[in-house]
Amino acid sequence: MARGARPQSRVGGGDELGSNGLSRSGRGGSVPASGGLALLLAPGLLTPGTLTPGTLTLSPAIEAGTAPVVARPRPADAARPGACPVAKRTLDMVGATLGLFMLLPLLLVIAVLIKCDSRGPVLFRQSRIGLGNRPFQVWKFRTMTCCENGSVVRQARRDDPRVTRIGRILRRTSLDELPQLVNVLVGSMSLVGPRPHAVAHDAQFTHTVARYAERHAVRPGITGWAQVRGCRGETPNAAAMQRRVDLDLAYIEHWSLLLDLIILAMTLREVFRSQAAY
Repeated sequence: MARGARPQSRVGGGDELGSNGLSRSGRGGSVPASGGLALLLAPGLLTPGTLTPGTLTLSPAIEAGTAPVVARPRPADAARPGACPVAKRTLDMVGATLGLFMLLPLLLVIAVLIKCDSRGPVLFRQSRIGLGNRPFQVWKFRTMTCCENGSVVRQARRDDPRVTRIGRILRRTSLDELPQLVNVLVGSMSLVGPRPHAVAHDAQFTHTVARYAERHAVRPGITGWAQVRGCRGETPNAAAMQRRVDLDLAYIEHWSLLLDLIILAMTLREVFRSQAAY
């Protein structure tokens, strides 16, 4: 991520570190440099700041509801120089194959529960934007009574009446994302990377969030650095999306195979403790 850029989450509220991916107050401050193994490997992964002995001092985030300063998006057509696409793709193929094999009984149980809980298909497809700004179809377990995939897609909100009973459990635990292991196998997604958003939301935030389009320089992921920093759930405004984008760009800049493994491990913790996904 470019130095000096202005930092700007499924996203939740509150004052915890994960609520905006920056600091406990959400308005700058400092966090321990030893707060996570990933930070020891790549201190810049908390978005722009100044590394000082023992702490990482962060610049203030934009206040919620305040329009960020928008930079002209650069086209995203290639992975970051220095990344190792072969090693990352190997991890994706091995991880997705093992995941589908080991989780097959769970996938079948979820499919039966969805079918018994509400009328409609078990799986849901939605258009997303991926590597090089190319569109693809993402697979998910259906968690709502409707399947929106047009020019207007309403984000899920707390106590959203569209979410089914089993859907609430699936969304809170992110089990609805498991079918995306198929997306990883066919090459449209990676295990780790910036989360893909609905095409309608991409069109909205590309013009209001600085450097938004640069997320498409790599394959989108089932999980990512922004998600393990607590940026899950609704993104109600451009400021919330900017915080997520800053974390995504920091991941792209500091990518390593070891970092991917760390994020996968951190994802398990986040799934069981996060209250932001609904």
